[in-house]
Amino acid sequence: MHVEMAALTALTAEKEISFEQLVSAIEIGVLTAYNQIPEAKRHARAFLDRETGEIQILVPIFNELGEKVSEERDEPEGFTRIATSTARQVIKMKMRESNDADIVGEFTASVGDVISGVVQQGRDPKMIHVNLGRVEGKIPPQEQVPGEVYQHGDRIKCFVVEVKQGLKGPEIMLSRSHPALVKQLFALEVPEITDRIVEIMAVAREAGHRTKIAVRTHRAGVSPKGSLIGPVGSRARAVMDELHGEKIDIVDWSEDPAVFVAHALAPAKVSRVEVTDLLSRSAKVTVPDYQLSLAIGKDGQNARLAARLTGWRIDIHPDTPSTE
Repeated sequence: MHVEMAALTALTAEKEISFEQLVSAIEIGVLTAYNQIPEAKRHARAFLDRETGEIQILVPIFNELGEKVSEERDEPEGFTRIATSTARQVIKMKMRESNDADIVGEFTASVGDVISGVVQQGRDPKMIHVNLGRVEGKIPPQEQVPGEVYQHGDRIKCFVVEVKQGLKGPEIMLSRSHPALVKQLFALEVPEITDRIVEIMAVAREAGHRTKIAVRTHRAGVSPKGSLIGPVGSRARAVMDELHGEKIDIVDWSEDPAVFVAHALAPAKVSRVEVTDLLSRSAKVTVPDYQLSLAIGKDGQNARLAARLTGWRIDIHPDTPSTE
């Protein structure tokens, strides 16, 4: 029973695996295999000679007082093949673990960022598989966008939610519905964000329908909204195309909650914002009567997104008094 030690040493150096840990794993694996055969003897141990590469099963010899005085080799018939096969399996397993650790480390650095991949067909139609090169990521149902169709071979951008080592290898959870996906897509399109001239302060999203983004500038003379919209709307359009036409409202952020709430209700025009309770973050908003439906939005969507964007409870009223 032999292991090619020169190859083993080179392999551990290449994969940056501890030589002693790999040798120990081989010894444990071989001993486990030995203990499963009928001829196995008690208190045996497996030993891998670091110089010759020979794998031995050593059984202790005790004197009349029960003291260990020496060891003898045990060579059950047919066990050489089992030991060799076991050693190979252990080496492959350790190489796979090393590779998995590399992948987990590589993609952990991408958590919170956007990566591109190609949609692949999987066994479970509810789970979308995305080929990321070295590994496949998955978009679970709760991270998919209602109404989006993911065709085999489509190239898509996804937000990396989580990376971990699973039972069957690295697991990379992706999202198409995460609000931060929109933020990161704009970061790819707008150099002012990378240069920290413009900052996205908040995002509220109902995936597949509408997103609101609040932005500010850190440099006088630079329009934060204009930076995200881009020349002839090119930057905003690129993001919307990636999101299959999802509508995006870009508004100015403000430290003044009344001003911010008014901006957040765009495209509706706001007449007045009154902060009714600073502690509970509640505000009363007055809009022209003809703007009421626009301020609230279809099924309350505009008001709902504005509330999420600002973190304020918004109560909207028309400027014409009730005739009741």
